[in-house]
Amino acid sequence: MNLVQEYYFSTKLKEIAAMQSRGIRVINLGVGSPDLPPSPEAVAALNEAAANPKNHAYQSYIGVPALREAFADWYRTWYGVSLNPANEILPLVGSKEGIMHIAMTYLEPGDQVLVPNPGYPTYRAASLLTGATVVDYTLDEANGWLPDLAALSRTDLSRVKLMWVNYPHMPTGAQATRTFYEELVKFGKAHNILIVNDNPYSFILNEQPMSILSAEGAANIALELNSLSKSHNMAGWRVGMLAGNARFVADVLRFKSNMDSGMFLPVQLAAAAALRNPPDWYASLNQTYRQRQRKVFDLLRLLGCAFSESQQGMFVWAKVPPRWPDGYALSDEVLQQAHVFITPGGIFGSQGNGYVRASLCSDVSVFGEAIERVAKVL
Repeated sequence: MNLVQEYYFSTKLKEIAAMQSRGIRVINLGVGSPDLPPSPEAVAALNEAAANPKNHAYQSYIGVPALREAFADWYRTWYGVSLNPANEILPLVGSKEGIMHIAMTYLEPGDQVLVPNPGYPTYRAASLLTGATVVDYTLDEANGWLPDLAALSRTDLSRVKLMWVNYPHMPTGAQATRTFYEELVKFGKAHNILIVNDNPYSFILNEQPMSILSAEGAANIALELNSLSKSHNMAGWRVGMLAGNARFVADVLRFKSNMDSGMFLPVQLAAAAALRNPPDWYASLNQTYRQRQRKVFDLLRLLGCAFSESQQGMFVWAKVPPRWPDGYALSDEVLQQAHVFITPGGIFGSQGNGYVRASLCSDVSVFGEAIERVAKVL
């Protein structure tokens, strides 16, 4: 029963709430919860659909055609990937739900699953809940935070059923190349390992969104999760999707249909409207994030951290200077002394111990105040 622990941010937010209750105003640069609004068209579509009394019933497990077709158009327009909306797209109540569905569909006791270190903790938690054995694969800065597929191929992979990947990568902000995706697909085929790419950050600080499904042969060995949480500022709406060949999607649907009762119809119709956002909407979003990113760079320089300025996604990943033994020590001191919370990289795996991660989900003025606080006490 103790296979997984409470999510780090769940416990840390309790600590921050306790500080707030004592009158200490904490600037939280930890969680990546977008603070910007969805497009006006998405909000209008939600309001209009919610006002219709016929739109409040249970919905289909596979989502309405309008949403599946909107996802297909979005993938064709932005990723250059053609998907059949009838059977190659499965809307989800957030892509985090999809991680659990995929794990429960394909893993069982005795199986092994490859999990990135550092990486999103939910990959590990969901895999462990199935009874499978987690095998870390190491990511490091020297290799651009990409897995060493040649080294992995020299290990015993006979029990490995699934490999979680996530590019643009969280927490490091590293990006994959088309060549890497092609090599990853070959790796999956060679070892009969299902590759699952979690792709929620491809529109944030990224001029060329990319999907693993654009790699030749990917449809036969790969699935992709995507989400509107980050790309469309709809985190609380819980709208995600799974894309892949019809056989894989049908496999996951068999499990999913026992776990939920569909997605609220007005949310589906609003999501379809959001997926039609024009290019200038994304450009404006990224202009805001670039302004914020520059402020976070200033904050991290003040702390003596080193980082790449080419990171993608809504965080900045930075190496801790020798003053602190690890990211936990830096995070704790900055929280207690400056009342600013920055995430320690170790929560994402042992490879993150010497790093911290700062979120871009606050107004520029908030970052300015954080810089002032840190400058006064550290």
